[in-house]
Amino acid sequence: MRLFSAAVTAMALTLGATSAMAAPIEIKFSHVVAENTPKGQMATKFAKLVAERLPGKVEVKVFPSSQLFGDNKVLEAMLLGDVQMAAPALSKFQKYTDSLQLFDLPFLFKDMAAVERFQSGPVGQEMLTSLESKGLVGLGYLHNGMKQLSASNPIKVPADVSGKKFRIMTSDVLQAQFEAVDAVPLKKPFSEVFTLLQTKAIDGQENTWSNIYSKKFYEVQPYITESNHGVLDYMVVTSAEFWNSLDDDVRAELKKALDESIAYGNKIAAQKAEDDKQAIIDSKRSEVIEMSPAERAQWVTAMKPVWKQFAGAIGQDLIDAAEASNQ
Repeated sequence: MRLFSAAVTAMALTLGATSAMAAPIEIKFSHVVAENTPKGQMATKFAKLVAERLPGKVEVKVFPSSQLFGDNKVLEAMLLGDVQMAAPALSKFQKYTDSLQLFDLPFLFKDMAAVERFQSGPVGQEMLTSLESKGLVGLGYLHNGMKQLSASNPIKVPADVSGKKFRIMTSDVLQAQFEAVDAVPLKKPFSEVFTLLQTKAIDGQENTWSNIYSKKFYEVQPYITESNHGVLDYMVVTSAEFWNSLDDDVRAELKKALDESIAYGNKIAAQKAEDDKQAIIDSKRSEVIEMSPAERAQWVTAMKPVWKQFAGAIGQDLIDAAEASNQ
């Protein structure tokens, strides 16, 4: 009887161990935007590819629209192991590295082609490693697009924003950008922007066509100026502890699936920028204003000193390399 009991116990332990070993690795992918945005579709694509290629080994669960964490908290949560992947805006990494503030500099990149050239080049790729000393691993850049200015009043020249309150992400560069034109920048979570605009607690905000459309900011902002004054991109990131704990073959397959998903998301981002801009125009809820070259020149003159202000922290060599990508 004892032998039988021992055998049953041993079998139970073996089955339990096997079951534990068979449990798939769970990746919680947290982001703050809607599922129909380029980032949302990229994350969904990644989850699908992983399910196809690593069935039973890895399971990706996507949590959009700040369901788990906002961008201001997600990196801390990642270091604690509460989430395994995220794609915060590049502005959100200021706490961990100064170099990524480069992407917040106003009027640095003339278009998304220049952004792509820089990010895919040696300097941009090296910047992905700038977080490793803080326990984070950059896995790739995801585009959203060029930023536009929306407001409760028409905006054409810097004087039009004087004294106006604009929501910004947590970024000293973005704060300096608006202060350079005598506006009042307020650091607020992305999830609160619509309500802040609707209640007129703020006068305006800066964002891409995709975010302005998907989050319905255009419904509560009568004017949008096509300024293309900055870029809103993200970095897909994970914790070094989690990434290095994976088997080599699993890690390689995840990176391959992620690269494909990012390329997919970036293709969508380019198309959505055009489609969502047109959808906003067609809605007639918000007037889209175009700047003349002379008007744009006023903004560049007013904001370009911000480059020099942050050159010491970011690195003049990085700024020069980014500016060269415009040629």
